[in-house]
Amino acid sequence: MEANRFLTLLQQRQSVRGYTGKPVEVEKLTRCLEAARIAPSACNAQPWKFIVVDNPELKAQVAASTSGGVLPMNHFTRQAPVLVVIVRESANFTSKIGSAIKDKPYTLMDIGIVALQFCLQATAEGLGTCIMGWFNEKKVKELLHIPKSKRAELIITLGYPSSEEIRPKIRKNLHEICSYNRY
Repeated sequence: MEANRFLTLLQQRQSVRGYTGKPVEVEKLTRCLEAARIAPSACNAQPWKFIVVDNPELKAQVAASTSGGVLPMNHFTRQAPVLVVIVRESANFTSKIGSAIKDKPYTLMDIGIVALQFCLQATAEGLGTCIMGWFNEKKVKELLHIPKSKRAELIITLGYPSSEEIRPKIRKNLHEICSYNRY
């Protein structure tokens, strides 16, 4: 792949908060899941499970769990034709030991990597996504029959964006976030 093409893809990926409602083709969804499936993870633990929520009634209930409460957020989740819940699974022995020794949550890092790979493939497919951690986890677990011992870490909306506008990325300058050979 040409390096500039990949950078362009990264520049096109954005959090989409408006969807057309057009159904997502199974082939495109499957490629997004495949992109996530092949993501790297600490000690190849692959500590994730994806729950694809596309049943309209169930999706509406899960979407309702992402808004309400103190802050009225995430109402756009009702528009997305698909919600993908990423459940954190138990890591393998070596990943657990490494996390304990280094005091680093490798499983959460792995979940972040897998979510990004899903979203980048979605962007390549002409789809929009938004990664959310703000939702009523207890309600989501109840609706999707997720065992009490598991964590529903993220929900990703998936669908066709209602706007083709690519918003400018407002980010710190490279010199503000990068140094060489010392802090």
